[in-house]
Amino acid sequence: MLTSCDISVVVLAGGMGTRLRSRICDRPKVLAEVSGKPFLSFILDQLDSAGFHDVILATGYMSERIETTFGNEYGSTRLRYSREMEPLGTGGALLMALPLIGSEIVLVMNGDSFVDADLNDYLGWFQQKNREASLLLTNVQDTFRYGRVSVDDRGCILGFHEKGVSGPGWINSGVYLFERSAMESVTTAKALSLEMDFLPDQIGKEFFGYKNKGKFIDIGTPESYSTAEAFFSSS
Repeated sequence: MLTSCDISVVVLAGGMGTRLRSRICDRPKVLAEVSGKPFLSFILDQLDSAGFHDVILATGYMSERIETTFGNEYGSTRLRYSREMEPLGTGGALLMALPLIGSEIVLVMNGDSFVDADLNDYLGWFQQKNREASLLLTNVQDTFRYGRVSVDDRGCILGFHEKGVSGPGWINSGVYLFERSAMESVTTAKALSLEMDFLPDQIGKEFFGYKNKGKFIDIGTPESYSTAEAFFSSS
């Protein structure tokens, strides 16, 4: 069974942060400052602590700022970069990073959200039953902003539901484990959304959700970004 030190990680860090322009206008979203350091630092700290030491940052907008900020090492983690020259979407950015991925299983994370989860437990769970694709689910009190994910009793993903449905439920927290072969099977155009294109196509295959009850935050809006400091100070 593979462990964290055997796994390549791709962090999707190419977003412009258009909705955050009123708060950050001089940097990409993953460099938005929280408690005196870039938001991306919290994700890299989590990965380093869990023993994931091969991280690929899939960058786009203002990529040079990210590379200048973090360089080639973070703690005991090696950092490499896959820079898109034009917007490719989350799926396209992941496919572009494929040549840098050195493992048959890859951990993929959104660079603008954070979930308090045991990533090693997630990796072990993924390998127990030869799963091909999975997403880490987080339970929230109101799914209105995020959309929700439905699963059966075995944890198999049944479907994705659009944003706008209120009430508690499970959401996609933007943390994935994929067999490399699942990504290599994609033959569509370069621009591709993981959420809209790739994930729905996995329904009916060996596609499962790992239920996690840890706290979750994304910084995609000024309102959520304003809560980030309190989120990490209480973690």
